[in-house]
Amino acid sequence: MDKINFLKAEIITTVTREKDYPKTDVPEIAFVGRSNVGKSSLINCLVSRKNLARTSGTPGKTATVNFYNINDKLNFVDLPGYGYAKVSKVEKEKWGKMIDEYLAKRETLLRIFQLVDIRHKPSVDDCTMMDWVRHCGYVPVVIATKLDKIKKSQLDGQLELIRGTLKLDKDSVLIPFSAEKNAGKEEVHAFINEIYSEAMQYEDSED
Repeated sequence: MDKINFLKAEIITTVTREKDYPKTDVPEIAFVGRSNVGKSSLINCLVSRKNLARTSGTPGKTATVNFYNINDKLNFVDLPGYGYAKVSKVEKEKWGKMIDEYLAKRETLLRIFQLVDIRHKPSVDDCTMMDWVRHCGYVPVVIATKLDKIKKSQLDGQLELIRGTLKLDKDSVLIPFSAEKNAGKEEVHAFINEIYSEAMQYEDSED
């Protein structure tokens, strides 16, 4: 099967309500994580673009669900960041509803990629999100961002901390990543191609 051309990418739409989701039958990969963990930077890195997904130095800026078309074969979906303390309770609840609504109801959702900051122990919010990912029936995929911010000697210890805190088992995927250095980019590309290929084979066997 042809591999996905990640260089062919464009934004489809930005929405706040389920009724405005694009009508599509291509599989989707959703990206979730705390505010400022680097979801937009990850997406930009994966498609080798600087500004496809808008990045912000101000946490809590992404309050929408953003859909991106990748090679007409799958969509990336950037969900609102969670856990930013300076956002009002009403805003937090609204964003939480947006995330829950998408994860629980989107039939084309293939896999959920949860981003955590490799420098820190996953937060209570991260653990709650991981519980929700499992509740929705998905095998965890964790991208540990900001790899360039730690020393090589710290890597194994930080990965063990993330595995232990999020209760990741041997079937869970954990990829250290740096958008700044392109570290982990090939691994994420390969994993996406693998799960996309499996999904297409399953679809063919269903026909």
